[in-house]
Amino acid sequence: MSDLIAALGLVLVLEGVLYGGMPGLARRLAAEVVTLPEGALRVGGLVAVAAGVGLVWLVRS
Repeated sequence: MSDLIAALGLVLVLEGVLYGGMPGLARRLAAEVVTLPEGALRVGGLVAVAAGVGLVWLVRS
């Protein structure tokens, strides 16, 4: 459970760096996401999930 909380904390740090340090980039990225087709978003999300699971697996094994 502590690993999950640490992972969520790291996600918040990364998002905070994006929004706090580069708000213009965050705004442009959000505008770009709105224009992407649903299929591309789904594939991108699944690739991100697979990469995250693979990274955790490599680090933990």
